[in-house]
This record gives sequence, C-alpha cells and structure tokens, in this order.
Amino acid sequence: MYGTFASLLMLLAVAVVLVWAFRRIKLPAILAYLTAGVIAGPDVMGWIADPNEYHLIAELGIVLLLFSLGLEFSLPKMLAMRRWVFGLGSAQVLVSLALFMGLGLWLLDSPTAALAVAGALALSSTAVVIKQLSESSQTATRRGQMTVAVLLFQDIAVVPLLIAIPLLAGQGGENIVYSLLLALLKGAAVITVLLLIGKWVLPYLFREIARQRTDELFVLATLLVALVAGGLTHLFGLSMALGAFLAGMMLGESKYKHQLEADIRPFRDILMGLFFTTVGMQLSLNAVVFEFHWIVATLLVMALIKVLLIQGVARMMGEHRRDAWAAAVSLFQMGEFGFVLVSLAASYGLLEPRISSILIGVGVLSMAITPLVIQKLQPLVAFLAHDEGDSSGIRSDQSEEEQAAPALICGFGRVGQTVSRFLEAEGIKHVAIDNDPMRVQEAVAGGAKVYFGDSAKRDILRAVGAQHAPLIVISYADDTYAIKTLKEIRAMNEDAFILVRSRDDSRLTALQEAGASQVVPDTLEASLMLISHVLNRSGVPIRRILTRLEQERRNHYGDMHGFFPGSHTDMDPERLEKLQFLHAVPLPQHAWAVGKSVEELDWSKRNVELKAIRRDDVEVTDLTDQIELAVDDVVLLSGKPAAVEAAERWLLEG
Repeated sequence: MYGTFASLLMLLAVAVVLVWAFRRIKLPAILAYLTAGVIAGPDVMGWIADPNEYHLIAELGIVLLLFSLGLEFSLPKMLAMRRWVFGLGSAQVLVSLALFMGLGLWLLDSPTAALAVAGALALSSTAVVIKQLSESSQTATRRGQMTVAVLLFQDIAVVPLLIAIPLLAGQGGENIVYSLLLALLKGAAVITVLLLIGKWVLPYLFREIARQRTDELFVLATLLVALVAGGLTHLFGLSMALGAFLAGMMLGESKYKHQLEADIRPFRDILMGLFFTTVGMQLSLNAVVFEFHWIVATLLVMALIKVLLIQGVARMMGEHRRDAWAAAVSLFQMGEFGFVLVSLAASYGLLEPRISSILIGVGVLSMAITPLVIQKLQPLVAFLAHDEGDSSGIRSDQSEEEQAAPALICGFGRVGQTVSRFLEAEGIKHVAIDNDPMRVQEAVAGGAKVYFGDSAKRDILRAVGAQHAPLIVISYADDTYAIKTLKEIRAMNEDAFILVRSRDDSRLTALQEAGASQVVPDTLEASLMLISHVLNRSGVPIRRILTRLEQERRNHYGDMHGFFPGSHTDMDPERLEKLQFLHAVPLPQHAWAVGKSVEELDWSKRNVELKAIRRDDVEVTDLTDQIELAVDDVVLLSGKPAAVEAAERWLLEG
C-alpha cells in the first residue's frame, strides 16, 4: 500500500513540475502528462510497473470529457448532425479500414492481424482532439462539429471491432453475424433507455437537487449521472464514453447545463491528466529506438490516408475547403481505443510483440503531436486550402446568445427581470444567469433566456459569453457576492461596462475597486427619484432636475453619503463599520477646536469629512480654509461611527 502511495506521490510531483514547465514555454499540458507517464513507466524510473492498474480510473476522465461534450450537443443538434455522423463518419471508418487492411494483408499475411492493425489505425483520439478543440474554443464551429461527428461514429464502430477480433481468433463458437446483430440490438435498447431517462427523469432530478442549494449535492449528482450512464452502456457492450455523452446530451437543453459543466470540470481535468500519463507509460523506449523508422513511416502513411480521405469525402458532401481540411487534419492520429484493440489482439496471439510495440509507438507519438497541430491549425489549413477568403478560419455555429448578446444580466430577481423587460422592449439581445432553480424554471417557461448557474464561477461566465459582452449588469442585492462576480468578470473582460446594483453605499468603494464601472445603490437612487418628484411638484424645471440628478450620479453620490442614525437603525457592528454616519457636534465655550481655522485642523488624519458648519442657524457649506470655529458653532461630520466618535472627542478635548 505504501509503495503504491509513494509511486502516485512521485508521479504527481513530476506531473506538476512538467505541466508548469511546459505551460511556461507555451506547450500543451497533454505533452507534459505523456512525458510524466514515460518517466514513471517501466522503461525509465519504474515507479508504476503495470499501467493497467490505473486504467479504469484513467478511463473515467474520458467518460467525464464526453459527458461535458454532450452538454454542448442537444438532441435536436445531434439529429441535425446525422449527415456528418453517419455519412462522413461511416465513410471514414469503412474506407480507412479497407485501405489499412489491404496494407496489413500485404505486410503481415494474416487477415485477423490485418483487421486488428486496420482497426487501431482507423480510429482517432476522442480524448486528445476534443480536449484541444475545447481549449481553443472550436467545438461550436462547423469544423469542430464535423470532427466531433466523426469521433462519435468511431466510438460506435469500435464495438463490432471488439466483438469481431476474439471471434475471428477462434475464441468464440457463436456466429459472428449473430453476435454483431445481438450487440446492435443491445446498443439500440440501452440508447433508448438512456434517452427516455434523460428526457423524463434527469430534469426532475436536477430540479429537486438545485432547490436544496447545496453545491456538494449538485456535484455528487452530476458525477453519479455521468458514471451510471457510462456503466450502463459498458454493461451492454458499448463504450462508457458513449453512455456519458448521451447523458450529457439529454441535459444539454436544460437550464443547468453551464453549472453541470463547471462542476464536473475539475474532476474531468485531473482524471484526463491521469489517462494521458497511463498512455505515456505504455511507450517502450527500446521499440522507439530500434523501430523508430517503422513508427514514423506508419504514422505518415496513416496520417496521409486519413487526412486525404476525410477531406475528400467532406468536399464531396459540399463542405467548405477550409472546414474539410481542418476536420481532416484534426483526426490524423491514432486513438485511445487503438491501444485497446492492440492489447486485445496481442492477448489472443494475433499480433507479434514487435508489431504491438510499433503500433503503441505510433499511437503515443501521434497523440503527442496532435495538440501542436491543432494549435497551429489555422495557418496549416490556410496553406493546404490555398484559400484567401475566410481568413479567420472560423465559421461559427454558436448559439444566438453566445454569438452576439451585447448584454449579460447576473441575477434574475425583480431588478434583473425589470432590466430584461426593458431590453426586450428595445430589441436588445441579452442573456441572464440566476442560481434560483424555481425562478429559472418559471422564466424559461415564459420565454426568457436564463440559465441556472453560479455567476461567481468563471466557467459559468465564460459559457454565457461574459468574456465578450460589452455591457454586464450585476443585480444581486448581496454586495459580497457581487464583488466575487466582479473579480471573475474583470479577470476575463477588462473592457466591459459593468453596472452593479447595491442596497446602499456601505460597500461602494469596495465594489468600485473590484471593477464596477458604475454602482447604483437602491437607497440613494430611491432618494433621487423622490427628490425629482418633490422638485417637480415644487415648480423646478425638469431640465434642471435632470441635470442635478445626473451630477449626483457622476459624483458617485458624493453629497448623499452619510445619514443621521435613529433608534431603528440597524446597529450591527459589522454593518456599522461599512456605513457613513452624519453627526452634529456643538462646540461649547471651552472646546479645544474653538478659535482654530478649518486649515489648522487635519481632518484627513481623523478619517472624517467636514460637511458643513452651522452658525446662528445658518448652514455654511462653502467652507474655506480661513474660516475659524467659534463658540456655539455646530460642526457637521461625516464618517464611519468609530471615526466620528473619535473626531468628536478630538474637537472637544484635543
């Protein structure tokens, strides 16, 4: 036990150092995990002799990755993609299999071995490609969706390959056609069950969980749903990743999608890192040294066939040249299921150890190159396509609110809803987030674009496009929560104009320091509205009223800070320290400050502001430094309670 713990601890330490180093030199984290796996594997340090011990835990990373992907693809969107999934995907898999099997028969002279090799080379890496597309924000583009469609068909196609290899090796007595039909029926049954559960059970389940307002429960339920869906498909002979994708897809249309994705991300990223380290552990350095020429040759042939094939079929289907090349180049590598097929074929004696080592080398090397290729995808595609148009290389199919919602509302209570109604009336596109499930449910039923989620989480904000929104309204009455949200928004969007609602001016400075462009305190705005009505009824011209109101707002309500406390004022000590009080200090005959000018008294050191002096029942607000305090003057101070109290003693006693 202690040996296993020590091995994992050393692996974690190496991974942390390598990820930091690779990110410093702007290389993908996947390369760091693969390198960590090579170092910890049996050929270098030997900390982990058998990578298969961690295979199941590592595979959970792929399950969570596909669950996250499913959240981005609702059922209507998947039905719209069926042309790519069953057209482009099936053509790529079947033609690749035929070509690679022909080459395998020529080189290996064994049909079953050729099938195993062809299956391994025909499949691409769902884990690497989707992770890189997500990090580069390309999953919602047309090319990204084409790539995902092909990967989904590959995940389905791996099932008959896993069934066929043992049967062709003579290990099963059943008829292969019967076995494949049985697997197909099982697959259709479990997919139907998952779709029904996703439509009728999961929304109700998450609605009840969200009402409890417990983050831990929401996270646990998310993990449980993803793993149960993956386990169910695995039980019926399909891949766990496919089940998780279906579960995510069923929740992709729900108002909880962004919160689900944010909650599952930390677990997904950690387990994905472990998966890539197990891939690195499988690499035999001896094979790399002695068979390097065969590894490189196989990789080049595999990449050439797959890229030209996918590009050609996509162009025949009428896709744009750039999108066709981009999807083709993204899928050039060998995938994680290739390792499974190689291991299965080797266990049945269909592949020689030398061939297995070469294929594993091809898989690890191609997966290591993929992040770099996808990072440089735009210039590479521009070179291959010879196309000067569409210089951005991105043809987005993002949702309407993620593409061009100029306003984001954080908090959909009465204030947020009022803002939304006025924006709607003016035809201004906007999207809102709120963490009250009942409110979100009612709002969505009423046609509002509202998502359930915690707006103080960066992943949620990114999902609704906060990084691009030019105008953001934070309408929560909780100033502490508003400050957290502000900091997260400012970390990703420095240019947005952010309006923040606050109950009063107690946290005005803190909100401004956190990044608020303008703070609107409820109590002060209510006062201004009352003032406008009073002045209007008193005969003051409306233009003058509006000028005075605007002046107060531009001055951040400077003349309105502070108030006289009363017997019903909330005297909670924590709240008192945030409020500005007004306090009148009469100066008796022997007061220390009598005879001293305003300039002589250093008000800034006392953390108070001199608002006015009342003398002979006349209030003087236009104070000059030369004015001297006199007996029976009343000094009006503004500041926090403790500071005002200390300033009073100072004026009276010195």
